[in-house]
Amino acid sequence: MKLITLILSLFIAIAFIGNAIAVLPNAKLEYPGGDQGKVIFDGATHSIKQKMKCNDCHPNPFGPPKKHEEKIKITIEDHVPGKFCGICHDGKKAFSQSEKADCIKCHKKAESKEECKEEAKEKPKEEAPAAATQEKEGNK
Repeated sequence: MKLITLILSLFIAIAFIGNAIAVLPNAKLEYPGGDQGKVIFDGATHSIKQKMKCNDCHPNPFGPPKKHEEKIKITIEDHVPGKFCGICHDGKKAFSQSEKADCIKCHKKAESKEECKEEAKEKPKEEAPAAATQEKEGNK
């Protein structure tokens, strides 16, 4: 009888482990992010604050969980509602991916104040109003 109970308990534990395990709160995965800067996936934000579980994103839309070095490449064209991060980051369920102000919530260009200072030195001091307007219109 003890053996049957043990086997049954083990079976139940294995069957429901996907629902029990949330995104690891200490997981921080770093993705290159192209010219927009690297993207840091913060497990604490998604699991603790948002109460998400692994099966909220795996296997769909991101496929089975992979080793850290086997990352999915998400392009700018993939930043749309209903695809990859856009399933939640649609401006309703979570912040949008279409507003420029929201980009910096995931894309990190500089890790330290020193890198920020270096980046500021490289940028032109003032931008002509026409160029600023074109940039705003191009990002809409």
